[in-house]
Amino acid sequence: MNKLFNFDKKYGVVIGTDEAGRGPAAGGVFASCVYFDKISSGLKKDLDKLNDSKKLSKTARENLYDIILNNSINSVICVEVEEIEKINILNSSLKAMKLACEDVIRQAALTDFITLVDGNRLIKNYTYPQQTVIKGDGKSASIAAASILAKVTRDRYMEKLASEFPQYKWEHNAGYLTKEHLDAIDKYGLCKYHRPSFLKKHFEKQLSLF
Repeated sequence: MNKLFNFDKKYGVVIGTDEAGRGPAAGGVFASCVYFDKISSGLKKDLDKLNDSKKLSKTARENLYDIILNNSINSVICVEVEEIEKINILNSSLKAMKLACEDVIRQAALTDFITLVDGNRLIKNYTYPQQTVIKGDGKSASIAAASILAKVTRDRYMEKLASEFPQYKWEHNAGYLTKEHLDAIDKYGLCKYHRPSFLKKHFEKQLSLF
C-alpha cells in the first residue's frame, strides 16, 4: 500500500483516472477519477487490499468501493451506447475520463497538480498536465482507486440492465461476449443496450455458415 501511495507522491499532487467497460458488447463505458486529499495511516490500513480491480474478488471490490467513496474527492462518468457507436469506444472512454477528471478538479478547486491516466493514451482536448501510466492500476493508488469505482459502478449498472433484459445474463457476464451471451444474441437478437459495431464479426461469421 505504501508503494502505491509513494508512486503518486513522487509526482506531487495527483488525481488518477481509469475506465471500465471498453471490451464488452453491451452497456456504456465508465470512467472514474479519484483524488486522495487527506492520506492518513488509517486510510492506508483500510485500503490494504487496494489493487487493479480485475485482480480482486467482487467482495473485496465492494468493500474498497465504500472506503474510497467516503475518503476521497471522486467522480464517475458513463458514456452510453449511442455515443460509443458515434465516436467509437476509445474516444468514448477518453471522453468519460476527461469529464470525470474535470469534475474532480472543480470539486477540489485544484490548481497545481498532475493527472495520472491508466494506459498509454493521453486524454484528448484536456487542458491540464497529464501523464500516462501503463498498468497504472497496479502502480498508483489513485488510479487503482479509480479502477475500483469505475468497475463496481459499471457492474451495478449492468445488473440493473439485466433486470430489464434477463435473457442476456448481464449480471454474470457484464456484457462481455461469453458463449452464454452470444447464444442469447443468436436466439433473441440485439436490444437497445448492445453495441452493434462490436458484433459485426459475429454476424459475419453466422452469415458465412449459410
